[in-house]
Amino acid sequence: MRILIAEDDAVSRRLIETLLTRWGYEVTVACDGEEAWQHLQREDAPHLAILDWMMPCMGGLEICQKVREVGHPSPVYLILLTARTGSENVVQGLETGANDYVTKPFHREELRARVQVGVRVVELQVSLAQRVRELEEALANVKQLQGLLPICSYCKKIRDDHNYWQQVESYISEHSEAIFSHGICPECFEKFVKPELNKLKAPGEKP
Repeated sequence: MRILIAEDDAVSRRLIETLLTRWGYEVTVACDGEEAWQHLQREDAPHLAILDWMMPCMGGLEICQKVREVGHPSPVYLILLTARTGSENVVQGLETGANDYVTKPFHREELRARVQVGVRVVELQVSLAQRVRELEEALANVKQLQGLLPICSYCKKIRDDHNYWQQVESYISEHSEAIFSHGICPECFEKFVKPELNKLKAPGEKP
């Protein structure tokens, strides 16, 4: 899991980077909001970002809002890092688009726990998106026939909803995505094809 750190304070940025690296995460660093926004716009954007609330050019709150407005094909879990502890500020951050927040000065284990929650959420979202894509592909290739099909006992034609009789392949082609290729089974070869071939043989030629 690659994590973006956007923090204009060099000491805090270095501390968070060291901790995340120690915990086994790949880290991308941004020194201000504009640089962080550039990272988040890329196709290979990190799936999780820790954003300082107050930064030059663009704050974490604005980045959260822009990420949610623009959208991204891959899920992005956003954690706001802020010294603002009032409940109204927390609510504002969450309503703007943040998934979670960590207050400054932060406790290392709290940061680790909140990052782990974000990682699990992202992994579940990625897995779900993959399952949805697989299901959509399967549904695009499958169209099932259902219900009772009236079929002639002799010629094997099928009667449709308008009381017309159709060949089996015609009916199935209209009601499904099946594509037919024709062949000859051994029984029909012996019964129909072989006698015709024998008729074409020259007189006196062994069958």
